[in-house]
Amino acid sequence: MTLSGRTMRFHGVGEPLRLERCTAPEPGPGQVLLRVRACGVCRTDLHVIDGDLANPKLPLVPGHEIVGEVVAQGAQVDGLQVGQRVGVPWLGFTCGECRACAQGRENLCERALFTGYTLDGGYADYAVANARYCLPLPAELDDEHAAPLLCAGLIGYRALKAAGPAERLGIYGFGAAAHIILQVALAQGREVHAFVRPGDEAALKFAREMGVHSAGYSDQLAPEPLDAAILFAPVGSLVPLALGSVHPGGTVVTAGIHMSQIPAFDYSLLWGERTLKSVANLTRADGEEFLPLAQRLNVVTNTTPLPLEDANVALERLRTGHVSGALVLVNS
Repeated sequence: MTLSGRTMRFHGVGEPLRLERCTAPEPGPGQVLLRVRACGVCRTDLHVIDGDLANPKLPLVPGHEIVGEVVAQGAQVDGLQVGQRVGVPWLGFTCGECRACAQGRENLCERALFTGYTLDGGYADYAVANARYCLPLPAELDDEHAAPLLCAGLIGYRALKAAGPAERLGIYGFGAAAHIILQVALAQGREVHAFVRPGDEAALKFAREMGVHSAGYSDQLAPEPLDAAILFAPVGSLVPLALGSVHPGGTVVTAGIHMSQIPAFDYSLLWGERTLKSVANLTRADGEEFLPLAQRLNVVTNTTPLPLEDANVALERLRTGHVSGALVLVNS
C-alpha cells in the first residue's frame, strides 16, 4: 500500500519551510517507516535552517525529536515490531568501524549521520529511520511530552554527567534542555542556580517556578561559587563568566552544537585546575539510561503543541525567545 502525507521541507538558507505533499519514503534494509505522532522543535533545527551548521542535506525535512509508530519495515530489521512506538534522536547512523566507534564513542563517529540534518527528519507525517537508532519509549510517556526528551533531555543528561558530582550547579539559558535536566539535578539533591538572558523576565519566572535555588541574569557572576556550570545558551561570552563563577577544580560544560565566538579571557579564569569541556551529540546508551530515569523520576516536560503546518511559526518563536519549555509539532 502506497502512503502519502505532508512534509515541511527546507530548501535553503533564508527561505521558510515549504508545506509539501509527497509519497511516504520506502524503508530500505535495516530501516523502518514511522508514522510521526509528534516532533519537538529544537534550537539545533534553527542552527541548520539559519546556516550556522554547514552542508545540510538539501532539500531537507528537519526535526530530530521524533515520536513515531512503526508502520513498515525493510529487510534485516530485528527487535522492532509494526505498531511499536519509538523515539528517534539526533544521532541517526554510525559506521561502527572508525576509531571513535571502536572505542565505544559513537557520538564522535567519523561517518555519523544526523536526523534532520544529513538525514530527513520528523517535520512530516511519515519518516524513515535506521532501526538501530530507534529508542523504545516507556508507555507512560505520552507523545507530546516524550518528544523533547529525545534531544533536549538526552543532551541535558549527557551534559549533567559531564559536569560530574557537582553539589552546586549553574545552568545558563533556561529553555527546553534546562527545565528537563533541572528536575533530574534536583532529584539528585543538587542546588541549582539559573542564569537567563538579561531582561528576560518570563524566563526568570519560569526558572523560579521550576524550583531553582536562585535565578538571575547571565551577565552577572553567581551569588555563590559553583562546583560546575552547564551552558545551554549558545553565547560564547558566557564561557568566561561561567569560568569566573566556578570554584578552583570546577567544570564548565558547553552543551550546544553551535556557539558564537568565545572572547579572549585572562588565564586566571582557567587556572586552578578548572575544566572547560564540550558535549558532542549523544549515544544510544544515553537514551537507554535516561528515558527510564525520566519515567522513574516523573520528569515533566513543559510543552506547547502546534500543528505540523505551523513549523515556521514555531521556529520563529524559538528564534525570538518566546518559548517557555519546549515547542512540539503534533500530528492528528
